[in-house]
Amino acid sequence: MPPPTLNFITSNANKLSEVQTILNGIVPLSSQALEITEIQGTIEHVSRDKCRRAADIVGGPVLTEDTCLCFGALGGLPGPYIKWFLAAIGHEGLNNLLLAYEDKSAQAVCTFAYCEGPGCEPIIFEGRTTGKIVPARGPANFGWDPIFEYEGETYAEMDKAKKNSISHRGKALEKLKVWLESRM
Repeated sequence: MPPPTLNFITSNANKLSEVQTILNGIVPLSSQALEITEIQGTIEHVSRDKCRRAADIVGGPVLTEDTCLCFGALGGLPGPYIKWFLAAIGHEGLNNLLLAYEDKSAQAVCTFAYCEGPGCEPIIFEGRTTGKIVPARGPANFGWDPIFEYEGETYAEMDKAKKNSISHRGKALEKLKVWLESRM
């Protein structure tokens, strides 16, 4: 029996494309955009709550994703709030947050949460990549990719295959992929 279609809750075509590439057809995937109010809290707390809410709305299996960018000098901020920081102050503003600090280190964190449906407990798959924050380089078409540098290249400068192999999203999806394959 083929696996059921998994509803990936996103309106971001770039994220959908990366997820489809990394999962490589292991499970049928459809995307669905939902407006879910996100709570404040830890990465894991935010991810679990969002996934539970999505499963309740969809009435079936869902996959949600949360991405954080955690600055070492700022004690992990902006963390899960990076989306709003980026929208408000842009790449240059994110760099300016670190002007007073020598420490430009950052961790890119991706958390996928899978829930079988309403009333089920979400399962978390997390990936982390350590890098640093730099002035924007490369195409500015995917979030904060132009300011996150890993081993001399920003995510925006990398070809997609390389980025997928080392990125926080790729690492989290590899864990999810192994888990999905173990269930088939």
